[in-house]
Amino acid sequence: MAEQNPDKGKGNDTTEKQFATKLIHFGAEIDGQTGASSVPIYQASTFHHHDIFNPPTYDYSRSGNPTRQALEDYITLLEGGVRGFAFASGMAAISTAFLLFSTGDHIIVTEDVYGGTYRLLTTVLNRLGIESTFVDMTDFEAVKAALQPNTKAVFMETPSNPTLKITDIGEIAAWAKEHELITLLDNTFMTPYHQRPIELGVDIVLHSATKFLGGHSDVLAGLAVVATESLGRRLKQLQNGLGTVLGTQESWLLIRGMKTLQARMEHSERSARKLAEWLDNNPDVTRVYYPGLANHPRRDVHEKQSKGYGAVVSFDVGDGERAKAVLSRVKLPLVAVSLGAVESILSYPAMMSHAAMPREVRHERGITDGLLRYSVGLEDIDDLIADLEQALKGE
Repeated sequence: MAEQNPDKGKGNDTTEKQFATKLIHFGAEIDGQTGASSVPIYQASTFHHHDIFNPPTYDYSRSGNPTRQALEDYITLLEGGVRGFAFASGMAAISTAFLLFSTGDHIIVTEDVYGGTYRLLTTVLNRLGIESTFVDMTDFEAVKAALQPNTKAVFMETPSNPTLKITDIGEIAAWAKEHELITLLDNTFMTPYHQRPIELGVDIVLHSATKFLGGHSDVLAGLAVVATESLGRRLKQLQNGLGTVLGTQESWLLIRGMKTLQARMEHSERSARKLAEWLDNNPDVTRVYYPGLANHPRRDVHEKQSKGYGAVVSFDVGDGERAKAVLSRVKLPLVAVSLGAVESILSYPAMMSHAAMPREVRHERGITDGLLRYSVGLEDIDDLIADLEQALKGE
């Protein structure tokens, strides 16, 4: 798979660094005042003005906080953008980004997008007059056909959640630029370790940082990175005006979690590949979704734009009753909403992440009643497989 060019490091040393080094040496890893080996938590809502005629860098924590700024600079470095923003949740980041658009605007969206994004578009933004069309983005002709005179943006999610369809990022981004459309991409599943969309022409990259970036099921957060200063100014105005900011404690927790991102992703991906191959040969499973499988229809596209396959495997056990039986029998993974943690998480999209989608809409997108999504954590993969085997067999 293609290696992506590393970005310039921040801080005093501007030599190019590999990703693992940037995770640890990101510019704020040592406190300049005390030499502390951890970013300080500035638990303050407001800041003293020593000179009223020369306002300080920080005046009120909604508008800016040194701990949150360290995090925002950190994700900017990792994604290779020009400015980053930290939000109270992944949906806060996505919602704020969508408010770049106005009444009468139209957005083309990946059809099997995360259920929360679908809910936002179909129950909130539609009331504000922001229109959306959901398209299978593996079909470039369908994407082009969705263009309308009022189209302003394309929202991608690749791999998609939960059926792991692959969008050709560069192809869509180049086409969007021809039509002066803003491109947004949810990079939660891949993280900047595996996939850096800005390098492929995307304008805004979004994360539910609650997932792989945080990595420990202990923080709720969202992140956004922009490719241009003009988009940065617009998104900053929205973040400040809406007040959708991440708190100081959560910013610090996220910085701590991100330092181990590569180590966690490498371990989980090795295990996920083994799990996907085992499921693909299991007669109790009707279908497996994982970009690392040789039979994945868009594996070549994914390998062109991503460094790895990720740690999420979806599989169909045939019907809802069998799915619920498996969920009741597993002993090791959490049965829960969310993904991307040190512990494995098994979820049921029909009643969890995509419960906001009407049943017929889910089924049109391949999100059946028998579909399960497995986020592989750091446990021994042989133990995870043995546990899932007994759950499938009902022993």
